[in-house]
Amino acid sequence: MSRDAAPRDRIIGPMGNKEQVLAAVRGAIKDVAAPEIPRGYTRDLGLDRAALIDLFATRVDDYRAEVHVIDRAEVGRVIGNVLADRRVRSVVVPDDLDPGWLTTVTSQVVRDSADLSARDLDQIEGVITGSAVGIALTGTIVLDGGRIQGRRAISLVPDTHLCVVEADAIVGTVPEAIARLDATRPLTWISGPSATSDIELDRVEGVHGPRNLVVLVVTGP
Repeated sequence: MSRDAAPRDRIIGPMGNKEQVLAAVRGAIKDVAAPEIPRGYTRDLGLDRAALIDLFATRVDDYRAEVHVIDRAEVGRVIGNVLADRRVRSVVVPDDLDPGWLTTVTSQVVRDSADLSARDLDQIEGVITGSAVGIALTGTIVLDGGRIQGRRAISLVPDTHLCVVEADAIVGTVPEAIARLDATRPLTWISGPSATSDIELDRVEGVHGPRNLVVLVVTGP
């Protein structure tokens, strides 16, 4: 400590720095009325189904994901083409995935089970899942571990995630999505491929999950 520096207890005082600051804040606001905070969230974009699908596809594309809007009869063909084009040699799928989606897949297909560890999944290049909800305004996809979605781990470890979104499951806004979801389920919110950036804003993909996201929006009965 320099000769001119004040002793620590003279600066902080007997209560300690945190307690002093909090006491000062409480004293400053004790007579101030709590502000009214507006809660007028947009809950309905007023768009028809076709417009919702178009907006969702645009937002997903903005995140540097690959997106296809296809008829249900094309699902198997497009999945096979996407995996072949990206040279995905192995893919894990939920145990209840429709076998018809895999008819043209030439990659090694691994059905998920509790025996597959994170280390095992790290050796698999891709994953195919369904989804619970798509949000048009934000281009976000939500998985909840339900039908044809599997465990959360399979959507986080392989490098390429091919995600099927039912057109009827696309809503306009986040509040609409929340109203459809069960908060007690394991929710995974996906907005584009996994990405982060360093202090110089250099984008790095694949740090916290798949670096490649391919979304198939399925229309028709």
